[in-house]
Amino acid sequence: MSSKGIIGASAPRAEGSADHLMRDGLSLLAPEETVLAAMIEGWEQQQRSRMLANLTIERRTQIVRRLVVFTNDYPWRWSSADVEEWTTHLVESGAAHSTVRLYQMAASLFCSYISDVRYRWHEVCERHFGVHPVQIFHEWNMVVHRSDYEGRPGNRPLTRDELQAFFDYCDTRVNRVGASGRKGWLASYRDATLFKVIYAWGLRRREASMLDTVDWTANPAATEFGRYGALSVRHGKALSGGPPRRRTVLTTMEWAAEAVDEWVTEIRPLYDSDQLALWPTERSARVGAVSISQRFAEYRDAVGLEKHLGPHCLRHSYATHLLEDGFDHLFVQQQLGHSWGSTTAIYTSVGTDYKNNALRRALSRAFTTASTDEEN
Repeated sequence: MSSKGIIGASAPRAEGSADHLMRDGLSLLAPEETVLAAMIEGWEQQQRSRMLANLTIERRTQIVRRLVVFTNDYPWRWSSADVEEWTTHLVESGAAHSTVRLYQMAASLFCSYISDVRYRWHEVCERHFGVHPVQIFHEWNMVVHRSDYEGRPGNRPLTRDELQAFFDYCDTRVNRVGASGRKGWLASYRDATLFKVIYAWGLRRREASMLDTVDWTANPAATEFGRYGALSVRHGKALSGGPPRRRTVLTTMEWAAEAVDEWVTEIRPLYDSDQLALWPTERSARVGAVSISQRFAEYRDAVGLEKHLGPHCLRHSYATHLLEDGFDHLFVQQQLGHSWGSTTAIYTSVGTDYKNNALRRALSRAFTTASTDEEN
C-alpha cells in the first residue's frame, strides 16, 4: 500500500486535510460511512488547531450529525433545498431564533471546510462517489442576525413577589420532605440553596454547576459577609469558541451569604464525598446544567409560574433588582461579566417604579436648574 497521500506526498497539507486521514489504495468496505467519519475527524482537528474549546467542537459536531440524520444523506450530496427543509423543521419544532442561527452557522462552517480545496475532500468524493461537496448555506437561505439579543422574549425577570414565592416553595419542600422522613431531604436542601446562589450572584447554569467550595473568598471592603464576600466564577461563558472566561462577583445580599455558609459548614458535609464540588450528588458527581433546568421546571410549575420561564430568569432577576435598588449600571455589567454595557441594557427590565423614580429625579434637577436661572 502506498504511503503517500491521496494527491501525493509532495503537495502541501493543511491540518485536517484528507491526506492526513486517508490513503491511496484503500479498499473501502463502507465508503460513505468511512469518508463521513474521516471528514468529521478532520474538521475536529482543524478546529483544535485554531485552539477552539472542546465543548464548542463537540456541539458543532453534534449539529452536523443531526443534519445528516435529518437529510438521510451524506454531505457531498446536500443541496440548498436541504437547508430550507431543515430550517423549517427547526422552527416548527419550537427552536428559538438564536438556536436556528447557531445550527445553521455550525453546519455552514462544516460545509466550508469540506468544500475548501486545501483540504482535498473534493478529490476523495469525486474518486469514490463521482460528486464533490459544495457550500449550501448562503445569505439568502440563512437566518439574519438582526438584533443584539435573540433570546426568547418570554424569558423575563421575576417580580419580587414571584421570586419570594419561588424561594418559599423551595424552603417548604425541604421542610416537608424532612418531616416525612422520605429520602431526598439532602437533595432538596441542596437545590434550594443552589437556586438562591444563582439569583444572588447572577449566575448562568453551567457557572453554578461548576462551582467548588474553594471559590468563595472574603472581601475586605465588605467584612459583614465573612468568607463569602466574593465568588470566583471560573467557568464563565466563552467567546467564539475560546476558553471559559473568569470573573469575580462581589456579594451584595447578606441573607444569601448566610445561606451559603449554612450549606457549606453544616449541610454539605452530610454528603459522603471527598470532591470540592459545591453541589454534589449522592454518587459524588456534580449536579449538571440539565438537572438544574429540570428541577427548576418542577418548582416553577408547583408555584404556578409560566411554562416558558427557565433558571436563566433568575440571572435576569438579579440584574434587574440590583438596578432597581440603585446599583450603578457599570457595577451590574461587571457583576454579570458582560463586555459591553449595551448587553446589560437589553438583559435587564427594570420595573415601573424604578423608571418613574429615575424620571422624577431627572425632572426635579431640570426644573430646579431652570428656576435658579430665572431667579438670577
